[in-house]
Amino acid sequence: MIDSEPEVIPISMLNQLEYCERRFYLMHVLGEMEINAHVLEGSLRHENVHNPGVSREGETLTHRQMYVWSDDLGIAGFADVVEESTSSASGGTLTPIEYKKGRMGKWLNDHIQLCAQALCLSEQTGGVVPKGYIFYFGSRHREEVEISAELRARTRQSIVRAHALVAAQQLPPPLENYNKCRDCSLEPICLPREVKILKGEK
Repeated sequence: MIDSEPEVIPISMLNQLEYCERRFYLMHVLGEMEINAHVLEGSLRHENVHNPGVSREGETLTHRQMYVWSDDLGIAGFADVVEESTSSASGGTLTPIEYKKGRMGKWLNDHIQLCAQALCLSEQTGGVVPKGYIFYFGSRHREEVEISAELRARTRQSIVRAHALVAAQQLPPPLENYNKCRDCSLEPICLPREVKILKGEK
């Protein structure tokens, strides 16, 4: 019997996992996807901002839609933007930048996605990625994110959890926090309240 290749988790799916494990499983394992206003707006903003390619401004190279991966972690995906400093002082430092609609939320899902990109860049180059940025269209604000030891550890835990959920082949239960469900495009498929009622839960 030939062993199958290990599962590669799309980096964008780590964002879904951190928001809701059930949403991650529905999208990544079961291939479910529903388009609502929030999903459509995010997709259109990405299309309007990012055309793949490389441009230079001064001592900075800007890579758009850059493919990154980690063989060690089993993840892969696209970074919206990676800025590469070519100055001798910075030694070719890479800085990932993720674009998101809306404003910064209460959860770390965007930070986890950004840090996963940084981990990939570090593995590919052997260098250190000390920080990244998340640009929120809603606030027109570019937030600096330190790629700290704590964030790297949290991101690695998320990746391990993603692989475990895929291997378990079992749909996780709905969230307890219905506030997250309110704007979720998959709520009509997930049916969190209905599932709990059928299970006899309040």
